[in-house]
Amino acid sequence: MATVLFVTFFALVLLGVPVAFVLGIASLAAIVFVGDYPLKIVTQRIFAATDSFPLMAIPLFMLAGSLMNNGGITSRIIDFALSLVGNIRGSLAHVVSISGIIMGGISGSGVADTAAIGSIMVPEMTKRGYDRTFSAALVASAGSIGLIIPPSIAMIIFGVTAQTSIGDLFLAGIIPGVLIGLGFLIVSYMVARKNNYPTEGKMTWDERVRRFKNAIWALLMPVIIIVGIRGGVFTPTEGGAVAAVYAFLVGKFVYREIKWSKIPDILAESVINTAVISFIIGTTSLFSWLLASEQIPQAITESLLGLTNDKNTLLLLINIILLIVGMFLDSGPAIILLTPVLAPVATSLGVDMVQFGLIMVVNLTIGLLTPPVGTALYVSSNISGVPLGTLSRGMLKFWAVMIFVLALITYIPALTTWVH
Repeated sequence: MATVLFVTFFALVLLGVPVAFVLGIASLAAIVFVGDYPLKIVTQRIFAATDSFPLMAIPLFMLAGSLMNNGGITSRIIDFALSLVGNIRGSLAHVVSISGIIMGGISGSGVADTAAIGSIMVPEMTKRGYDRTFSAALVASAGSIGLIIPPSIAMIIFGVTAQTSIGDLFLAGIIPGVLIGLGFLIVSYMVARKNNYPTEGKMTWDERVRRFKNAIWALLMPVIIIVGIRGGVFTPTEGGAVAAVYAFLVGKFVYREIKWSKIPDILAESVINTAVISFIIGTTSLFSWLLASEQIPQAITESLLGLTNDKNTLLLLINIILLIVGMFLDSGPAIILLTPVLAPVATSLGVDMVQFGLIMVVNLTIGLLTPPVGTALYVSSNISGVPLGTLSRGMLKFWAVMIFVLALITYIPALTTWVH
């Protein structure tokens, strides 16, 4: 069965079939042609995977993100970020990084943040003489922080798969996300100095306070979610509902940019995005179940542990595996597939599951920015008009920042385990 499963999987990947269909078709082929399991297992496993209370947080956070993105939040966050760094050379580049950190705490989706920030900032940066490749690479990188800064849909999926506290994962994601954002600020400053990019002018404290007041409702949202979940006021799933209601009230009655006529489109967008993720979760779960039934995760664990007993070397191998997988699979399928395989290895090494979750999410965030399946990369390329090959070369500095932070959280557990 394993042979049919993997041959079909890699053949379909090479043909460019969408990953959700790859996983479903490969699983179905293995069941039909080998015949070790009844066909009804397909519907059972897909339904069982999505019949989960914690996973209900995903559509709720998707709805919250759509409401915030349609409610004038992005422009207010960018205005506030500009008030902080307007006097620094390369101001707009710094605004992108700061906006990425703040937006990450709102939508939970790297692709959504890349689209929201890029559609506004790339044209503005181009007008002011910024290199278009640099702008597009920065937007893709900053937008991807949404996978790491809470609330993160990738962390919800990992928490459910690994039976780990989603609240702890959310809290642990703050330091890595901020470190990556600071790294992008440093890169932006160096590039701006080298190319003599302009400043936007220093703003008075009165203007900064005014813009802060305009953005305060957006800035409060991630705080409410994290404090509420960690304080036991509500569960992560209930937190998604709180976020959606909060986003609607702010967008409709505070900023007054959500019109009743927009609601059907916002709901449709949320439903489509949720359906896509749910289908991926279902087919990935079926594929993972077949792997587990054939005891493939145990074999991989034994093989890795048989290579070396050195913890640092094994962690390096795990990172390399995750980086390679992230180049071909989106974060959701990769987490569901690899957590049962690699979590036992991490546990045997004494690695905390919260730390391992962050290691996995950061690796797969880098995958969001690498071809051939770099979703955020494609979004930024489409927005900016920069060819994918050119954009990939522009990503080198930002990949370096993310890999450096990945090394920090891999070998300095306290950066993530402090939440316990």
